[in-house]
Amino acid sequence: MMVSTDKTVLFLMGPTASGKTDFAIELAQHFSARLISVDSALIYKDMDIGTAKPDANTLKKYPHHLINICKPEQSYSAHDFVLDAKAQIETAFDHHQLPILVGGTSFYFNALEHGLSNLPESTSASRQKFNQLLQDKGSAKLHQDLAKIDEKAALRIHPNDSQRVTRALEVFDLSGKTLSELQGNKKPSINYPIKKIILMPERSELHQRIEARFLSMMDNGFLDEVKHLKQNPNLNEDLPSIRCVGYRQAWQYLNGEIDKPSMIERAIIATRQLCKHQSTWLNAEKDALIMTKPDVKKAVEFIQDNSKT
Repeated sequence: MMVSTDKTVLFLMGPTASGKTDFAIELAQHFSARLISVDSALIYKDMDIGTAKPDANTLKKYPHHLINICKPEQSYSAHDFVLDAKAQIETAFDHHQLPILVGGTSFYFNALEHGLSNLPESTSASRQKFNQLLQDKGSAKLHQDLAKIDEKAALRIHPNDSQRVTRALEVFDLSGKTLSELQGNKKPSINYPIKKIILMPERSELHQRIEARFLSMMDNGFLDEVKHLKQNPNLNEDLPSIRCVGYRQAWQYLNGEIDKPSMIERAIIATRQLCKHQSTWLNAEKDALIMTKPDVKKAVEFIQDNSKT
């Protein structure tokens, strides 16, 4: 049975390996829905196995928008995501659909709900400069440099989060203003009511799923996928696509920098660290329906309850 809803946007969130995709598909069977991916890894073409992308049959039956929209060498910013997601949400409402935004990329969800700062665009020269600094000094040392110019940003950003550390330094380099200064004047990107459902299994269960899933990826040809990517002369391990968990470790293994058991161990550890980071963000979310296991009946009631918008 298809049940209707008003112009509400649903955020279906959860850490990696929590079962969000399957739950979104279940919900889509109860609503006239439009599934919109909120995942900074699923945007890339030719990166299917290591990103746990829904398979072709699933995507044919239940299309997920904003999947496979970039080549791995292309840049895609949170600003790009906001523009694309807003267009998808409007299309959903034009077709009397419930937009279900499903994923685990906190920065994208935050950009939609709270807006984006007017930050300077990266240039190829600035990207090259900070990629080189990252290679020369390492993320932890650059984080120390960031703390000297923008203590607030340094407290928010983990020293190992090289992408956000270098971006904060780049913003200061390009604009002369700190990231914290520029992030002060934000407006929400969408003006519709948002409902949030968070799928949050127990930590031990997530850890088991992460390990089992990565071993399954290995069995299903993940290394062949990365070998194919390595043949692309435009790719290197400093690009956001190759920084995705699993890909960087496989890249290092194929370069002969680490052995296979180390690669597997490091990829699983990196994925668990991502899971922890996502869980910390999700635990701070307010007014969300939190589930340790998918409960479609409860979710449908929550979505339809007008008192919760």
